[in-house]
Amino acid sequence: MQGAEVAEGYRHQRPDFGQDANPLAVAMAEQERQTLAMVQQALKSGRMRLAYQPVVLGSDPTRIAFHEALIRILDETGRIIPARDFMPVAETRELGREIDCAALDMGLKALARHAGLRLSVNMSARSIGYPRWMRVLRHGLALGPTVGERLILEITENSAMLVPEIVIAFMDDLQAKGVAFALDDFGAGYTAFRYLKEFFFDIVKIDGQFIRGIHTDPDNQVLTRALVSIGQQFEMLTIAESVECVEDAQFLQQIGVNCLQGYLFGAPTLKPDFLQETRRKRA
Repeated sequence: MQGAEVAEGYRHQRPDFGQDANPLAVAMAEQERQTLAMVQQALKSGRMRLAYQPVVLGSDPTRIAFHEALIRILDETGRIIPARDFMPVAETRELGREIDCAALDMGLKALARHAGLRLSVNMSARSIGYPRWMRVLRHGLALGPTVGERLILEITENSAMLVPEIVIAFMDDLQAKGVAFALDDFGAGYTAFRYLKEFFFDIVKIDGQFIRGIHTDPDNQVLTRALVSIGQQFEMLTIAESVECVEDAQFLQQIGVNCLQGYLFGAPTLKPDFLQETRRKRA
C-alpha cells in the first residue's frame, strides 16, 4: 500500500466535526492522521532506522559505557524524522507496539553483529503484553550467548507505573538472563518511591530538565543531588541526560554522577563509529 492510499484510508475514518468545529481541533486531528499514516507506511516499507547516541563514563568522558538506540523513521524523500515528532501520537496505539518491535529487532541484531557493543533500547510497559514484541525479544536473545548481558531495556517512569507489578515480574525474569533495566526520565514522572525497593532497576537516567544549565541553577543542583543519592542508596548506576556544556558536565562529575549523555559528547547518529569500523575491516 502506498503512502497516498494509507492517508486516504485515514481520511475515510475522520469524524464529522460539523460546522461548529474548532478549526484548531480540526487541524490537529488532521495532523495526527497524517502522522499515523506516515509512520504506518514507513513500517510497511522498512524505512525504520536506529540512531545511536553515546553514554560516557563520568570519571573518564573519553570512554563510552554504552550507546542508546533511538528509533527514527524516514519519510518518502529520505528525510529523517525523530521520535518526538511521531511517538506522542503513536505510543498509546498498537502502532506504538509495532515501533517498539522494530526498534528491539534492529537493536538485538546490532548486538549480535558487534560483539563489543552494549546497547540500550527504549520500550513501553505496554509491550510486555504484546506477543510479537515478546517473540522478537526471545528470538534476539538467542542470536548469541552474550546478547542478553549487553542489552539494556529503558522504561520511562510514567510507563513503568502503568502496571508496576507486571513490570517488576518481567524485570525479574529478564535480569536472570543478564538483561539490565534503566528507569528513564527519572524525576520527571510520578514514581511511587515505595516501588523502588521492588523494581530493582540497574540504572536511573536523570531527566534533562534538571540537567540543562545545572551549574548556575541552585534549585536543580539540590534536586539532582537528591536523585543521585536515591540512585546510590538503591545501588543503581546514575546517568545524567541532556548534558550540553562543559560546566554542567564538571558539576555532575563533582557530585558523583556515574555516566553522562548529551550533545556535548555526541548527537544521535545513523552512522556511529562502531559501524564505520566494521565497514573498514570488511574493506
